[in-house]
Amino acid sequence: MAATSRMTQTQLIREIAETAEVSNKIAKQFLVSLAEIAVRETKKTGTFMFPGVGKLVRVERKARTGRNPATGETIKIPAKKVLKFRVAKAVKDAVVPPKKQK
Repeated sequence: MAATSRMTQTQLIREIAETAEVSNKIAKQFLVSLAEIAVRETKKTGTFMFPGVGKLVRVERKARTGRNPATGETIKIPAKKVLKFRVAKAVKDAVVPPKKQK
């Protein structure tokens, strides 16, 4: 079974351009602008909602203790901020259909 390749940025830009009936240049500007807005809003408010797809969320992780897997030594892991993407339920159900209940 041959592995399918993932969609490239160029392919995505072409598909957006065709769907919106605009030039490739405008479609690329749209994608760049969307990415910039997502970064700006996530920095400012901690979340960015991408309608119909999901939400980009900044999460604060608490400091904790862990283990060095090589030596088994206990180490302190400092608190930090991380990004998570929470997929919308409609998208999740479309890509991975829920199991049927008995």
